[in-house]
Amino acid sequence: MPFVNSGVDTALHIVAAVVLLGTIAAAAIGFWKIHELPIHKASTKQHHQIGLITALTWIGFVWHWVWVIAVFIAFVDGEQALRRIRDIWKGDDESVVSPYSQPDDTTEPVLVQSGNAEPSVKSAKSVTTLKAKEEAEHA
Repeated sequence: MPFVNSGVDTALHIVAAVVLLGTIAAAAIGFWKIHELPIHKASTKQHHQIGLITALTWIGFVWHWVWVIAVFIAFVDGEQALRRIRDIWKGDDESVVSPYSQPDDTTEPVLVQSGNAEPSVKSAKSVTTLKAKEEAEHA
């Protein structure tokens, strides 16, 4: 067997031990960085609940599902989320668009392709005007 009872055998054992310890250290540092992610995010946003997030992160070492709650609290702006839910619940949300609504805003672009011409982007109001003119010409 090669390398048995030689200086090379000892060197290979030392290299293997260094690689093993390096891998364990890298995994531990990576785990720590990921685990401290909620605290770092909360401190950069100057979150009001940084104490709660820190406590939940530390408890998350034992009960991992608690860490998920810390991440949720750190990354979600609770006040804005509650306002958004309230607006959706009351029906005051402007961003919810009905699938049956017609675009009538003059600033909304629409892709139009007509006859021999190249496709062009026009406003919704001009598209309806063009369609009305085309229908009048064909009638």
